[in-house]
Amino acid sequence: MNWLAKINLGIVVQRLGAFKSALFLVALISLCLFIGYRAGNYYHHAQVSTLAQQKERLDNLYQQHEQAIEQIHTLEVELTLEQLANKEAQASIKSAAQEHHQVKKQLAFYEKIMAPEKQAGSLVVEGVKIFPTSLAHHYRFEVTLLQQQLKRRYSKGDINLTFLGSENNQIKTLKLSDVSNVSKQERSFSFQFFQVLSGEFTLPESFTPENVQLSVNLPRRTGQKQADLEKIMPWQLEKP
Repeated sequence: MNWLAKINLGIVVQRLGAFKSALFLVALISLCLFIGYRAGNYYHHAQVSTLAQQKERLDNLYQQHEQAIEQIHTLEVELTLEQLANKEAQASIKSAAQEHHQVKKQLAFYEKIMAPEKQAGSLVVEGVKIFPTSLAHHYRFEVTLLQQQLKRRYSKGDINLTFLGSENNQIKTLKLSDVSNVSKQERSFSFQFFQVLSGEFTLPESFTPENVQLSVNLPRRTGQKQADLEKIMPWQLEKP
């Protein structure tokens, strides 16, 4: 900018005259304005172009973000469906296994009746089940007996249940007649293949059962030898 300081406006006016000096000054100012306008326009265009590129890049990022979120939601739905399908498959397998177990159990039960040559013994205690009821300390029992003889005759006799446990930290034994109104007639059996005996009983609130003892009495009669069977099982409640 030192060259501007060297310009003497008075000499320029004397040499060119007032009119030409004014024209020169106007031309110089116009040139400066034009150069400033062009330079400003150039930088403005550059800024607009840069902003457009940044906007396009930002739009692309937003679009990629939305696509990523949509993909994540799709994967989450697929994962949920896969988990549900897996749970349903596991439930189906469990149900099929339970049904298979029940069928095998029933098959074994009827095989003991219809094919006794595969088994040993004659009168068999197939099971003793205890079921809870809606009343506290009140239960229902089921005793299943079956006969395993090639030449079947009617088995006749009666059963009795004894509950072994503790009361007030002392060992105690309760007979079915102590806790139930089941008569001897209701405890009696007479069958050729199998029979289920059932009844209800109520245990004292302070009594804690631990085992159940089943006694089966077969009195001597024509075609039947006298026999006594006993079976002790742990106390276990079945699902009603």
